[in-house]
Amino acid sequence: MSEQGKVSASASTAAPTPGSDTYKGWLFKWTNYLKGYQRRWFVLSNGLLSYYRTQAEMAHTCRGTINLATAHIDTEDACNIVLSSGGRTYHLKASTEVERQRWVTALELAKAKAIRMMNDQSDDSGDEEPTSQGGRSELQGTLKILVSKLDDLSTCNDLIAKHGAALQRSLSELEGLKVPVEGGEKIKAVNERATLFRITSNAMINACRDFLELAETHSRRWQRALQYEREQRTHLEETIEQLAKQHNSLERAWREAPTLASAAPRAPAASKGRSERLHKEEASDEDEDTEFFDAMEDSPAFITVTSTDSTEHRRSQSNLSGAGGGQSTDWNQDDYMSPSCNDVSGKKLQPRRQRRTQVPDKPNYSLNLWSIMKNCIGKELSKIPMPVNFNEPLSMLQRLTEDLEYHELLDKAARCDSSLEQMCLVAAFSISSYSTTVHRTAKPFNPLLGETYELDGREEFGYRSLCEQVSHHPPAAAHHVISQRGWTLWQEITIASKFRGKYLSIMPLGAIHLQFHSSGNQYVWRKVTSTVHNIIVGKLWIDQSGDIEIVNHKTKETCQLKFSPYSYFSRDVPRKVTGVVADSGGQAHYVLSGTWDDKIESAKVVHSSRGGSGSEGKQKTVYQTLSPKLLWKKYPLPENAENMYYFSALALTLNEQEDGVGLTDSRLRPDQKLMEEGRWDEANSEKQRLEEKQRAVRRRREAEASDAVDEECDYDSGKEYEGYQPLWFHQRRDSVTGDTNFVYKGGYWEAKERQDWSMCPNIF
Repeated sequence: MSEQGKVSASASTAAPTPGSDTYKGWLFKWTNYLKGYQRRWFVLSNGLLSYYRTQAEMAHTCRGTINLATAHIDTEDACNIVLSSGGRTYHLKASTEVERQRWVTALELAKAKAIRMMNDQSDDSGDEEPTSQGGRSELQGTLKILVSKLDDLSTCNDLIAKHGAALQRSLSELEGLKVPVEGGEKIKAVNERATLFRITSNAMINACRDFLELAETHSRRWQRALQYEREQRTHLEETIEQLAKQHNSLERAWREAPTLASAAPRAPAASKGRSERLHKEEASDEDEDTEFFDAMEDSPAFITVTSTDSTEHRRSQSNLSGAGGGQSTDWNQDDYMSPSCNDVSGKKLQPRRQRRTQVPDKPNYSLNLWSIMKNCIGKELSKIPMPVNFNEPLSMLQRLTEDLEYHELLDKAARCDSSLEQMCLVAAFSISSYSTTVHRTAKPFNPLLGETYELDGREEFGYRSLCEQVSHHPPAAAHHVISQRGWTLWQEITIASKFRGKYLSIMPLGAIHLQFHSSGNQYVWRKVTSTVHNIIVGKLWIDQSGDIEIVNHKTKETCQLKFSPYSYFSRDVPRKVTGVVADSGGQAHYVLSGTWDDKIESAKVVHSSRGGSGSEGKQKTVYQTLSPKLLWKKYPLPENAENMYYFSALALTLNEQEDGVGLTDSRLRPDQKLMEEGRWDEANSEKQRLEEKQRAVRRRREAEASDAVDEECDYDSGKEYEGYQPLWFHQRRDSVTGDTNFVYKGGYWEAKERQDWSMCPNIF
């Protein structure tokens, strides 16, 4: 709070004194845990306290307003002021105690005045106005009450006039009697007062009648003005809605225009004319790309031109740099994939058992996200205690297993004779693992140390999968899959995540290894960064961004993939992925394009050449390709998926109970199962119990480690403390990459056949 000393007193001394209609000055306002208190310009006027970043903003931008009529004013210490009204709270700090007292006095006076005005004007709400029909009926009811009261006054006036006349007659008769002089004077005085009373009552009735007429006149005027304002507001809302629809239509049309233009066939022409037109259109494409070139691109982009009889043109951009200028090759344009890859005999078998197709609907429980997240800024996500309200009923181990949803791509790749075609399918598989994340903004359960998850799909899918949580801080999971259809996949993934206030970044660390049995080709790649946006305000949405390099360490062939981050101003389709498959010499053979949430296509390169330089001096490689072929397309989500955490068909079955699984399997985790059943309060209690149990085990392990260190001084001991060791995985150095990671050491499936789980720890 060192900035407090920088507050100039001139703004406050120049402001009007408390009690006047307007009071202005500088105060410090609490913003968030990243920026703390920030200096803001506050204006108190007409019972409203508004603030701005600077005095200049008063002309155009108000950052916030609070109504003092319904606000509670509290003073925490010498310089702090807390204003709360409904769900809005301002934490303010003055530069001095004297300045704080001036503001408190001004706020209290303004609040009292606002309350009086509200009571006098019978203003029910400062923000919401009644509906048109409700307001009209209220006015009519008020007028009816006024008319009835006026009728009562008229009746009273008639009675007063009647009784007054009778009184005057009686007094006149008394005057005619012979009474003393003093008595006559008193009777005369009473007669005058009765006359005066009758005149006053008549004046009162006339005033009431005038008031009623005036109220009727003004009420009709107010009603017309209110109706006009409502019509104007409705018209404005319709206009804004129409503009938003037009904007979305134009944006969609603009993004689809290049595709539509490229898909429109052109009439055949002479070879020379077609060549000239092709050259001009390529140059035009380069100029257009230069005009809208994204500033974040650091490497040469490429352009693809589809080579067909109708000379179709297709474009895509990437920041890839690995393509040389090769010559055209004699490829079969009708079918450039080898027959073995196109063999459909390897499609997955029909499941022999009926799997479940739904889970209980997600309950609609409200939770104040900010009350939990405000203490989490800058911390590792795995170290933050979270209620299950932010989770989905799957663990991180099960999410890793979801990567195998499109395993048939690897089955097909295992039958490929060409390593380049195999690389295309491996790239499509690496992209397909993100398709399930497009709507999955909930957080999976952090696995407990030693937790496992198996998916025994030999009969259904031809593979067996096993995951184990091998480390807790940092959280790391090891995964091993072996398929009867000719491939093995293993990976060790450590999740690094940071909460940045507005978004959450999830950075998977670790490599994915894939080996094909027949060819010996071993592919290695890493995952891209996932970002969850609108953590505090707005609808959550997830994006994938970054680059993936897939390397075949046997042939040295590579595939460079780029996941383009979403940009509101980009003319590309959202969630775009582009890539180039190149041989060991860097010459491009295939171009990949599509989106990570829908489909990926590949196009064979028949010719590549260097295009002209853009305005930034960057060259673009022009690839002439055959028509694209579909590599992968996402399966549609199950019915009612929006109420089932947006689970895919595979995800719906992952937590289904299985017989014979290990005692540490995620299916047996009680808090996760309770959440799936909709019993969230019980799940939260169970989650806290499991986490506390894990902490106790960790403290005991740390104590053992400390004792082992103390025993190192005893040379006769010969005992060395190894620390925690996973049950089914051990660390080994990879002979291809040289990295040290956890790999499967065997024994799990044999233990399952024996149903001997005596070695499993009691973690649940």
